[in-house]
Amino acid sequence: MGGKSVYILGIESSCDDTSAAVLKDTVLLSNFIANQEVHKTYGGVVPELASRAHQQNIVPVVDLAIKKAGIEPEQLAAIAFTQGPGLMGSLLVGTSFSKGLALALNIPLIDVNHLQGHILANFIQVPDVEKSVPKFPFLCLLVSGGHTQLILVKDFLHMEIVGQTIDDAAGEAFDKCAKIMDLPYPGGPLIDKFSAEGNPHAFKFNKPRIAGLDFSFSGLKTSFLYFLRDQMLLDKDFIEHHKVDLCASLQRTIVEVLMEKLLDAARKYNIREVALAGGVSANTGLRNAVVQLSEKEGWNCYIPEFRFTTDNAAMIGITGYYKYLNKEFASQSIAPVARLGN
Repeated sequence: MGGKSVYILGIESSCDDTSAAVLKDTVLLSNFIANQEVHKTYGGVVPELASRAHQQNIVPVVDLAIKKAGIEPEQLAAIAFTQGPGLMGSLLVGTSFSKGLALALNIPLIDVNHLQGHILANFIQVPDVEKSVPKFPFLCLLVSGGHTQLILVKDFLHMEIVGQTIDDAAGEAFDKCAKIMDLPYPGGPLIDKFSAEGNPHAFKFNKPRIAGLDFSFSGLKTSFLYFLRDQMLLDKDFIEHHKVDLCASLQRTIVEVLMEKLLDAARKYNIREVALAGGVSANTGLRNAVVQLSEKEGWNCYIPEFRFTTDNAAMIGITGYYKYLNKEFASQSIAPVARLGN
């Protein structure tokens, strides 16, 4: 881009991670995340505890991000923050802080859809590395704890959801099945870890048949629950004896459902550019499956670095950058939204 560089501060606080990042145009200068360990004790995120922790973390995290970027706050062109979807208490902390800082610095405020941020994470550049990025239009498979969507991305700010889950998201299926197996929270990454040692064809679970490009995972979760219940009548330690094979078979089933729909969508829209996004895109089974399917189908495949798959402010900053170029600014009266419309 010619002319003056644009520095954007990104702030992400949708769930339990407080994150701040600074980008110079599309290049990431800093990205800090404060995690909240407290939720592991409760087997899930406790909203009240999450919002309190955000209040403690947000000032030091933003301060660190600006210092590490090597700039002064006055050099920032705008502040981008997550408006939603997410936990209302957590979003309020990020929104309120962003409004205050934007007012103090007299710079624009930019609201970002958290899911759009996940998709545009594919465009984050890091210093001294030229990373290839998707060409428009491309298909993005967005897989996170709360969302599973197939999105036709026509431009940075022009996206159309062409398929989505009608019940549980893929991430929920991983976490709920992990809970059934008594694995500690968060269970998804543990299923991925154990899968590496197991036989993915050891057990067969029901795959829901949903017409079109929509997904369903609640039937798989029920099938998994009943299967374990029946087996444990015969062997009370069945889960412990077959843990790695159960994880590998479950992961294979979920990934197969995702790949079947991705293939259907690519053929329907005649798309050869495919990207992955969202927290569950850190799953090695899913990453490998997308790469293999892309090679087989002759697609160009794009997967964000692991650090840009989970919730982070870099993805909010990059989205803010494209909205800044488009002069899409928010007013000081903007409020966070726990659930955003499609």
